[in-house]
Amino acid sequence: MKKKLVCILAAVMAVTSFAACGSNSGNAAGADTTGENDSQTVQSNGGSSDSSSLVMAWWGNQTRNERTQSILDMYAEENPGVTIEGQFSEFNDYWNKLATAAAGHSMPDIVQMDYKYLQQYVNNGLLVDLTPYIEDGTIDVSNCNQDVLNSAQADGGLYALCNGINAPALLYNKTLLDENGITVKDNMTMDEFIALSKEIQEKTGYKTNLCYNQNEQFLEYYLRADDIVLYQDGKLGGDSADPYINFFKLYEDGIKDGWVVDPSVFAERTIGSVEQDPLVYGSSPETMSWCSFSYSNQLTAIENAVPEGTEIGITTWPSSDPSKSDYLKPSQFFAISTDSKNPAEAAKILNYITNSVDCNNVLLAERGIPLSSDVAEAISPNLDESSQKVIDFIYDVVEPNSSQVNPPSADGSSEVNDLINKFEEQVCYGQMSAEDAGQQLFEQGNAIMASKASE
Repeated sequence: MKKKLVCILAAVMAVTSFAACGSNSGNAAGADTTGENDSQTVQSNGGSSDSSSLVMAWWGNQTRNERTQSILDMYAEENPGVTIEGQFSEFNDYWNKLATAAAGHSMPDIVQMDYKYLQQYVNNGLLVDLTPYIEDGTIDVSNCNQDVLNSAQADGGLYALCNGINAPALLYNKTLLDENGITVKDNMTMDEFIALSKEIQEKTGYKTNLCYNQNEQFLEYYLRADDIVLYQDGKLGGDSADPYINFFKLYEDGIKDGWVVDPSVFAERTIGSVEQDPLVYGSSPETMSWCSFSYSNQLTAIENAVPEGTEIGITTWPSSDPSKSDYLKPSQFFAISTDSKNPAEAAKILNYITNSVDCNNVLLAERGIPLSSDVAEAISPNLDESSQKVIDFIYDVVEPNSSQVNPPSADGSSEVNDLINKFEEQVCYGQMSAEDAGQQLFEQGNAIMASKASE
């Protein structure tokens, strides 16, 4: 147990990446899973020894902290005799403290949990199975997406409830396309997307940023169309390098045919910066893109960054089989720790956060679109226009045409991600063929995964 907890502590120190694409500003319809640097209070973790007094911990900025504490106060007022202490921290501090508390069996009653680490905490027996509380009606999940619920399943149990939903989202310059009589449809196939990209380049000069140097999520999405899980059973998914070669050919052909943004555009830009994204920033159509492969919770940030008068559209990422590739992604979860003296009351609090309209009219989708579709619909009129647009996208476009999200990335995925980006860059610069890139990724990636699995 102690060795595993040390591994958790080491792992959470290395949190990175595009999966964290998100915004925590104002009423943005989504929150990221990355760090926040402006928390005002850092307290020590630890559940209360009094069963009527509970402790709930989360990471977040000041807006999240104030809203979350407000709904805890509301719950306590509606349930006399129950008090809830809120504890919040900056992201990295949160995970360091939680791992320390876990080792000392003093975790808070309710903890905010990240998809990347959920399985580790379950494996160490640190989280309560919520299934009995769902079966006895304490927690109502009747209006919750089953795929999103399943993302917190392990060993036949359900160990957390998602408190915010987002999805892969292709954000695009709708104003530009409308002016040129170009229409974007939802659930495009890859062939339709390539044809659209060529049309846009020919009519406007704007090219396509095909998720440059942020490829892991796009590759994962691409492979799902062929029922391939990128990281599976200690290796890369698929029986051969062919799917990976085909993926890199998108870049090879796109550069050759002139519709993919030239890699030199990114030479002096910060990859992942909203303000420097080619959808937002550039001196001419040659250095700009008409679209950005993002997540739905990035819409507000992009809208705030583009020039005034530019309307941003939102649609799905392209795939040869959109219903297999697309998914709803949990932004984060709440879970009950096995250290809690009153897990039944903690379960009621989770139900309150999931199903109370009053509660969510305070939270206002700051962590992401509510798990309950009824709650999302009820609070929509009180959200800003961007958040309303995301709710419609999540429930009208993605949910009816999506599949279960992949399991969290396995050990070694960070190193493989570095390879994906390196080979993609070399393909775009003409320094490596798609054939060689796919073959080397398959061979070297599998070697990395095997090495990590044997440690």
